[in-house]
Amino acid sequence: MSAKRPIAVDDLLRLIDVEDPQLSPDGRWVAYVQRSIDRLENRYKTAIFVVSTKGGESFQLTRSTMDTQPRWSPDGTLLAFTSARSGKPQVYLMRLGLPGGEAYALTSMPNGAHSPVWSPDGKQIAFLSPLDADERARETAGQADAAPVDKLEAQQRKERAAQAEARRYDPMIVHRIPFRDGYGKTYLDGRFQQIYVVAAAGGTPTRLTDLDAHYSPPVWSPDGAALITFRPSDPYADEPSRLDRLYRIQIADRSEQVLSEDETADRSPAISPDGQHIATIRVPHRLQYTRVPLLARLDADGTAHDLTTTFDRTAADPAWSPDGQFIYFRAHSEGNTELYRVPSAGSPIEKVIAAPSGTFIEVPGYHVGKSGGIAYLASTPDVPTEVFYLAPGADAPVQLTQANQALLDEVMVQPTQEIRYASYDGSSVQGWYIPPVNQQAGSPPPLIVHIHGGPRIMANPASKMWHEWQLYAARGYAVFFCNAHSSDGYGQEFQRLAYGDPDFPDHMTGVDALIERGLADADRLLVTGGSYGGYMTAWVVGHTERFKAAIAERGVYNLFSQYGTTDFPVPTEHEFDAKPWEVPMQVWERSPLAHAHKITTPLMILHSENDYRCLISEAEQLFSYVRLAGKTPVQMVRFPREGHPLSRNGEPEHRVQRLNLMLEWFATYCPA
Repeated sequence: MSAKRPIAVDDLLRLIDVEDPQLSPDGRWVAYVQRSIDRLENRYKTAIFVVSTKGGESFQLTRSTMDTQPRWSPDGTLLAFTSARSGKPQVYLMRLGLPGGEAYALTSMPNGAHSPVWSPDGKQIAFLSPLDADERARETAGQADAAPVDKLEAQQRKERAAQAEARRYDPMIVHRIPFRDGYGKTYLDGRFQQIYVVAAAGGTPTRLTDLDAHYSPPVWSPDGAALITFRPSDPYADEPSRLDRLYRIQIADRSEQVLSEDETADRSPAISPDGQHIATIRVPHRLQYTRVPLLARLDADGTAHDLTTTFDRTAADPAWSPDGQFIYFRAHSEGNTELYRVPSAGSPIEKVIAAPSGTFIEVPGYHVGKSGGIAYLASTPDVPTEVFYLAPGADAPVQLTQANQALLDEVMVQPTQEIRYASYDGSSVQGWYIPPVNQQAGSPPPLIVHIHGGPRIMANPASKMWHEWQLYAARGYAVFFCNAHSSDGYGQEFQRLAYGDPDFPDHMTGVDALIERGLADADRLLVTGGSYGGYMTAWVVGHTERFKAAIAERGVYNLFSQYGTTDFPVPTEHEFDAKPWEVPMQVWERSPLAHAHKITTPLMILHSENDYRCLISEAEQLFSYVRLAGKTPVQMVRFPREGHPLSRNGEPEHRVQRLNLMLEWFATYCPA
């Protein structure tokens, strides 16, 4: 067997993501989505696969390259899924087993359809489709166009519709905030996700909702008489004052009943098997961005019971056990994202899957089957995301898929070591260290410090940064990242006010700890990060000259302009508990731009042209300040057509170019 090689930039194009595992009703199969990269076409392809819960080979069910969201019918004979194979996404059905058959479209919505959900009896499917007020009015009035008389007329209509759509917002009149999609690279078009129900046998869908508000994918009540969803309580409220609440929609008369308490934001409903309780993730509305979300149980009389108050960890994605005795949920805690459960009556909380250190259960990443088995997605520091299964009563899960094994058989994967150290205030901070390939004994390597985004997320050694971190190690750099103060996963007090301090000293104390242990060269330090990590990168080099080079990506550099341009102004207002103009000196002092004239570290700034979460004007300001100060080399790289998550789902060619640019910048100022 030949020796393994260091991982390379182009290995990014070979990585396969697995997503959205769904257990069949009989517990024998898991359907899931496999996402791969087509290098020649410079795009992503998605297909639905199935694998036995007993293990073995996976089988590909669909081949259009644009299929997602598999959902089993209650009897397991049909699979509903979303596909864009004919243009706009629609809900499709496929008969499984024998005799089987080709997939066929169940919906033909003008603006597309997605998020199918089967009714308990399998006779209906609820789904979402976006419409604006005029389109809803026309639909209600039954103003449908007659069928085209021939193929030529159909083509002409298609072209006219495309032309009308292009002119629809020319000019665009903006009424509310947000008016852009921070992750979708587009301006909002005035269409809002509405809930429909259609017979599984086919027919005309029935729309149940009629508001300028996005409804979440609904959950059926066990009797099939109602749907549970969440939406903003005031559809016309701007961010950051918008309040999400739960609603019950009766199928018969389309009436909506609010289920949430007045001062609580509620999301992610899951209804108990007997229909008497709803599990939800909720957070106090005031300053909700700074609070740890709780798992709660809502009873039929409207009483709410918080179930994870003493747990002091972010709860997410609730699901009921088949007997209704337990509520499962994901939680971030000290570098792991694992699965927990709590009795529906409350306490004690127990860990369901005691995974190895550094395990990350993805979102949406698990499904509790009717028999009590659990299919889930997980990644570790050594293996990218795969499908796992925990059988009812089993002591340990089994790995069902090997999507990336061929790549892992070729490349060297450097070990990830946990590092604990005391920060400036004596508190313990958790970090991780990846040594470089072929490290020479007694010779401390250059160190790349990577700062995570958020800030209220949790760095994890099994994250989507796996390839990038391993690539740095393959090029001779050590890698360090940590969960500084303001990170999720360590409780409410730990994630207190961010923006510069106290997380800056946490990072620097970690660097010093590595230098003391002989794991990093004090004279060869580099720093990078994206989003809030871009903010912190600019903050770091504006407050110290210890780094040889820095790369700030998609960051926030001026909190004033960020508040006035982003689709998500919540963090600034909630962090300061004030509007920016009420505390202008505090907001400016916490902006990296206020310190940019002091930067002497060679700085590369990466940003996407269509980033509507952190607009490219943030990068332009930072570039101009550093350039005009004239103290250091600075370079701005602009990626056309890309949005905020460039490094995760940008065009494959751009993702490769980004990595090469970063490696070249670091090698120029600090060769390994």
